[in-house]
Amino acid sequence: MFKKKPNIKPLSPLKSSDRRRTADQIISDFGIQVPAEENADSENKTASGAGLTALRRSLLPENALSARFTTTAGPDLKQVSGTIYVGSHEGTNNEQRILWVKSNDKMYPTVYTLWHNPHIIPLLYTPQFVVEKLQGGADLMTPGLQRGPPFPPKATKGAIVAVASLEAPTVPMAVGTCEIDVSSLEKVQGMKGHAVSTFHWAGDELWSWSSESKPGIPPPEHIEGWDDAKEEDASLASQAEALNLEPEDGGVALDASPAERSAAEKAQGLEGEDPPLLKDSVEVIDDKELSQKEIDDAFRDAFLFGVRYHMDHNKNHPTYGLDFPLSQSKVMSLLVQPFLPTYTPARTASLQIKKTSWKNIRKFIKYLDKQQIIKSKDQNGNEMVILDIDFKDRHIEAFKPYRLPKKDAPTSSAVNGKPAAPLAGESAVGQQLKVLSLLRPKEKVAPILVATKSDPRGLYTPSELKQILTTYIEAENLVSPKNKRLININPQLADALLGSSAADNAALASGSIARDALAERIVAASSPFHTILRNDAKVSESKPKAGAPPKIHITMEKRSGSKTVTRVSGLEVYYIAPQPLADELKKTCAGSTSVDQLQGSSPKNPVMEVMVQGPQSDAIIKALEKRGVHRNWVEVVDKTKGKKK
Repeated sequence: MFKKKPNIKPLSPLKSSDRRRTADQIISDFGIQVPAEENADSENKTASGAGLTALRRSLLPENALSARFTTTAGPDLKQVSGTIYVGSHEGTNNEQRILWVKSNDKMYPTVYTLWHNPHIIPLLYTPQFVVEKLQGGADLMTPGLQRGPPFPPKATKGAIVAVASLEAPTVPMAVGTCEIDVSSLEKVQGMKGHAVSTFHWAGDELWSWSSESKPGIPPPEHIEGWDDAKEEDASLASQAEALNLEPEDGGVALDASPAERSAAEKAQGLEGEDPPLLKDSVEVIDDKELSQKEIDDAFRDAFLFGVRYHMDHNKNHPTYGLDFPLSQSKVMSLLVQPFLPTYTPARTASLQIKKTSWKNIRKFIKYLDKQQIIKSKDQNGNEMVILDIDFKDRHIEAFKPYRLPKKDAPTSSAVNGKPAAPLAGESAVGQQLKVLSLLRPKEKVAPILVATKSDPRGLYTPSELKQILTTYIEAENLVSPKNKRLININPQLADALLGSSAADNAALASGSIARDALAERIVAASSPFHTILRNDAKVSESKPKAGAPPKIHITMEKRSGSKTVTRVSGLEVYYIAPQPLADELKKTCAGSTSVDQLQGSSPKNPVMEVMVQGPQSDAIIKALEKRGVHRNWVEVVDKTKGKKK
């Protein structure tokens, strides 16, 4: 994930209380056993506490600093943010390195932490050549797992694990998350799929980071504690006790190397799992900019893939689910875009129609026509449409499908006016949404929050904020004895909530202010935030964003003279996938639909726009309501009506 440099904000010292709390959370999350002191017992709490203090210091040293970071990850360059924790371990000459990374509410240790703290997370093994691929950002595939089964019992799905090579089994070289329950695997040869999603490795930008701009620290040759033979032997012995094994002559020495065992087994005619091949062990994809020829080939192959996909999934339809003529936008959204091999950020940036030799979809369609794969026509002098496809063309028949990125799994189109079967990805229908407006008090309000033991940097609903104010007023005994609707103004209230307006000056002069007016001022002295909760999600699990809640925008406007189209955008924040919505609207509105990137949106974080033929605002709102959207979250603009004179 950190193949390129993250954007790291300035470091700030970690408070002692925050450091202890963070270290305790790490100990709890990873189930780390606190070392017992020799003199520790129920009556000697000091000795017992010393072990906890030492463990905290080892995990998160006393000189620890923290900072926020942002970066992008995945083929769609999704924005990722979090917190890094920096410090120096004993014996490193106070050389500060990134020790922990918090992302998506998970704490990940870096290799620097693992090199000083053995056994804090499960350790998996793979050959050295696979580790080298992991250090390029690849994920570890299931056949690449070695020295098992059995595998560590804590290596369950979602668990954070380390990976070391068979050649240097005591030195963790990568950190990732288990995509499957590795601990329950009974075999790995012949298995498919990802075992570990790589998060960080020795050699990435986290490893390279230094407060003094020094290069990354090379891995040690051996680390005591990571490859504990006694623990492994004890574990194996306990498992062997449950087996009824009869001794036999011959066999293969258990202490022989994997290669020797494999050769000996073959000599004796024994069948077993062969060592995994490189292609099975790790998913290798070069993250590099593509040449123009490679981009051209990718677009051509994507079109062929799209045609084959529709042929395979709509066999009973005369045109395989394709409604001719196909417009340029339909060709891109149905037959090209979902089938592009956008595995990595570099490939995503490369695979754009403007970077092909054709430069636009119009010329691309003309090229396909010259290849006699399709028959096209210039419509209205400004758009090239596909009238027919030669489904028996040799290029289509000889095409071999390739693996697609997970996010690009294509959607089935409608056949004979009937929608395709509901997709697993279309989970928005029937969802329940809740838009919550939150407030973060500004710095000047902090004394009031501190006095009521509330978090000065916390997020509150308006009613919660008003309740905090009420608690403060009662604690300070500020209610006017003559009129309970009036609040006596003390210096803290004056500094935090009153300004220089005429009304505030009058209140200061009188020494009191109305309770309602004071409540309005504490709300006004806060910055707005919002969060959108889906189904049973909790506020504590969400990530509120600054600003007011966004609206879904529906715009009706005229195109090509008297034709009206309706555009809708802003769907993603409400957990609505644009393509399935477009497919539904195509049937509901009996008109063509398309999905394109909203003009002006960032290529790194694109916002998609659905366009429907005709004035369809009511139909769109009904479709949105099925997906949990309230009408007051939608803004409709009608540009079809002429301006009033």
